[in-house]
Amino acid sequence: MSRLALFTFSLLCVVCVPLLAQDTTGATVIEQGIQQEKSVKPGINDAFLDPELDVSEWLGRFEIESREVYSAREQVLDAIGLKPGQRVADIGAGTGFYSRLFASEVGAQGWVYAVDISPPFLEHINARSREDHVDNVTSVLCTDHSVNLPPSSVDVAFVCDTYHHFEYPLSTLASIYRALRPGGTLIVIDFERIPGKSREWTIGHVRAGKEVFQQEIVDAGFYLVEEMDVKSFEENYLLRFRKP
Repeated sequence: MSRLALFTFSLLCVVCVPLLAQDTTGATVIEQGIQQEKSVKPGINDAFLDPELDVSEWLGRFEIESREVYSAREQVLDAIGLKPGQRVADIGAGTGFYSRLFASEVGAQGWVYAVDISPPFLEHINARSREDHVDNVTSVLCTDHSVNLPPSSVDVAFVCDTYHHFEYPLSTLASIYRALRPGGTLIVIDFERIPGKSREWTIGHVRAGKEVFQQEIVDAGFYLVEEMDVKSFEENYLLRFRKP
């Protein structure tokens, strides 16, 4: 299989199988009703599903110093602390700037899965990887229910300004849980949503605040390790979770 291949793993193994996770006490947690899960924000990803999506427009939105998670990218890398040889899933990779940074951090023995719901974004990531001679990035087309990665395939799952785009968080978190190896790390960066303080755009676009998202992730079987300090963050937060 080419390292730059765009592929989708069988939904039989990532969507239809119920989640069996272990909580911190070792008790089995069985998530029921994933197939009947209702959308928490219908249509939030419609723009990214457009096959004619103009990637250049999103490059101007995503890879610009006025965007906090872009200008603080080196601080974020330091906070995550990736190690050579690790396998990383960049979930909601977008234009792939974090995927490229991760590829350098994990080195030739490591691997990066650039996961996104948008084929044009993945085609752009593939083209940039070829141009830059980056051969340890594989693009993965996900769905609104699953990240489409095989079980125990990654050490770190990275979700940056994307959790609020999870239309079906229960099933998506279940797929991330399965994809992580035991003891694996989930990093979530998203917007602080504080009525009366956050921007009007954030209040309208992001469905819930940090505490709600944190509880959803804990309920999916992860445990919170820490909220990490990224000094230049004003609108965002960074949470580190772990799979038992």
